[in-house]
Amino acid sequence: MKLLKKGAEGDIFLTKHENVLAILKTRKKKQYRNQILDNKIRTSRTIRESTIMSEVKEFGIRTPLIYRVNHNDCAILMQRIRGSVVRDLSKKKLVLACKEIGKITGTLHKNGIMHGDLTTSNFISSNGKIYTIDFGLSQRTARIEDHAVDLRLFKEILNSAHVDVMKSLWSSFLKGYESAVGPERYGQILSHVSVIEGRGRYAQVV
Repeated sequence: MKLLKKGAEGDIFLTKHENVLAILKTRKKKQYRNQILDNKIRTSRTIRESTIMSEVKEFGIRTPLIYRVNHNDCAILMQRIRGSVVRDLSKKKLVLACKEIGKITGTLHKNGIMHGDLTTSNFISSNGKIYTIDFGLSQRTARIEDHAVDLRLFKEILNSAHVDVMKSLWSSFLKGYESAVGPERYGQILSHVSVIEGRGRYAQVV
């Protein structure tokens, strides 16, 4: 088993499942929390993540297959998606990928799911298809505020990780998003993104 990534919520390992390479995500214990409370939080988040990852397939979102969920270890064993992280794609492919990510995000929102961690690192391009990964912060919500926060986070990521093509990527994302949620909902969400940007704790992204 090989450590691929250490995160605040959990660690990602490359391992094997029935002689096939797979991904294992484990949630870390938080020493500052009461142990009983910590176990409860980590278990509930693990169950929620694995459940949502499976549920979203019903409305056409591609995610890794879940092989096994270990409640005791707060771990999820899942399919390894072979491909390129969207963050590393060429500019031309990145623009096309962002339109697809917009559609994916809109489809999630339309079905009452907030991803919670929309970044170009959480999408994988594989054989011309985009897979969504890391639902660790996802939640079920139809609130405009929550969906606007998803969009605002993605916009911030584009402005920091892809600043030279940010405007093209954001425009492409919005086209895909509107195609999924429809013009009325799109207007409501985008208006609320502007409200969030106007609050003191956020810096305006031009």
